[in-house]
Amino acid sequence: MPDLVRMKPEPIPEIHPVPEYEAEGDLADVYARTKEGLGVPWMGVVTMAFAHYPTFYARLWSGLEPILSTEAFARACLSLRAIAEREAERLAPAPLVPRLKDMGYDPREMDDIRSCNEVFSAGNMPYVLIATLARILLEGQSWSGNQSIEPRRDVPEVMPRPALIEAHHADPTIAALYADIRETLGLPFVNTDYRAFARWPSYFAIGWSDLKAVISSPAYDSAVERVHDAAVDLARTLPNATGLTPEDLSAAASRDGAPGEVLAVVRLFQWLLPGLITNVAFLRHQLRGDWSG
Repeated sequence: MPDLVRMKPEPIPEIHPVPEYEAEGDLADVYARTKEGLGVPWMGVVTMAFAHYPTFYARLWSGLEPILSTEAFARACLSLRAIAEREAERLAPAPLVPRLKDMGYDPREMDDIRSCNEVFSAGNMPYVLIATLARILLEGQSWSGNQSIEPRRDVPEVMPRPALIEAHHADPTIAALYADIRETLGLPFVNTDYRAFARWPSYFAIGWSDLKAVISSPAYDSAVERVHDAAVDLARTLPNATGLTPEDLSAAASRDGAPGEVLAVVRLFQWLLPGLITNVAFLRHQLRGDWSG
């Protein structure tokens, strides 16, 4: 089967996410079913950006919705998370608990930060698989799938929606941190995860500083590459319940305008999401440790 190499589009395409408060009618219903099916409290930037191309997103969603409640999809998400956690641990994050304790953080606040991280540690996995399947199909590769449609044994519980520090909420310190994140990651926007962690600015400043130092290393590039490869392998094994084909999805993208524009947006998210889940796992490992130690 052809390789799907990790690819950052150049130039970075402009994205036009359709926020939840602007979604109406059928799209609002799809958004609600997306969050319910994925067990997440927020629409990821990736799916909101895809929704700017309504015919493409509707066709993609019609192929994805039947598999979200399958055991195969749940297992793929768990496997991908385990790989991201393993790769993050290999990067040897320095523990932050002693530093945060010295700064005045208490156990309750630490639990809140860990709970916020858990929302994204669990919730990002479906978005990675969605973006990967979209890219596989738009690049003309088949999605054969070789697993049965076995219903998921457990129903995912939707976690509370984290509070976000948006760019227009940010004081100069957070604004500078967001600018640093955009420059370091080579992106024109700040992902939801980082806007949630900024709820605790003194924590996130030191957490990001440690992560940034690792991002420039060859070991980090290798770790993210392995996460990307795992996402591709896992996505390809998912059951194609509706028989969605590359021709189907490309035709839908063509009805929304230039297919190359849709492909560039898909490639952007399929490139950045393996790095994002590795970063969130790194931040999670920073928070390990006994408070009393």
